[in-house]
Amino acid sequence: MTHLAEFGGERLELHPWGALYWERENTLMVSDVHFGKISHFRKFGAAVPRKALHRNFERLNGLLAHFEPATICFLGDLFHSHINREWELFRHWVETCPAKIELVLGNHDIISPLRYEAIGISCSDQQERAPFLLTHHPVSDFDGYNICGHIHPAVRLRGSGRQHLRLPCFHISHQQLILPAFGAFTGSHVMDPSPTDRIYALADSEIIPLLPTAGDSP
Repeated sequence: MTHLAEFGGERLELHPWGALYWERENTLMVSDVHFGKISHFRKFGAAVPRKALHRNFERLNGLLAHFEPATICFLGDLFHSHINREWELFRHWVETCPAKIELVLGNHDIISPLRYEAIGISCSDQQERAPFLLTHHPVSDFDGYNICGHIHPAVRLRGSGRQHLRLPCFHISHQQLILPAFGAFTGSHVMDPSPTDRIYALADSEIIPLLPTAGDSP
């Protein structure tokens, strides 16, 4: 089940797989997919199931079918490092993708932008699409609203005794929205939110609002 949230005066839809849909612009945003990371682990002997290679593609296809966006914008760290066997899987996915594809470059995006442009993906260091500045790293020196990734935000839920659960989350502060990492096996960073921040944890197929949600819709 998705969750509707207002940010920067815009209506945004949060998906429990970690994607963000901007209704007015018919744009789907995804951050930190880290294609190639699973192949990298397997190359060095990690016991990662082969079927995990296809998980990101299956979810991207599910999101495209659900939202039918005109554009999908990746907010950095699309590939984990150098080209490996997942590049051909990705190239094939691009060929069949019905949406325009854009990439805001992140710190892991060391593959030449020329390779992306050769398969029809436009690249930039950032995008200013009022009222938002789309970046990979969070920025604070922007007179507007920043949507970004990079942090891999998570929240820790504590139970009785020493029990705790760590869940990826969307983190929204006054002028910034940080997307969770979309990719499998990407790790996470537990946030230390202020009382006015909004946190939306991802649990299976649900979005769980954990802190003030004024202005949001169920």
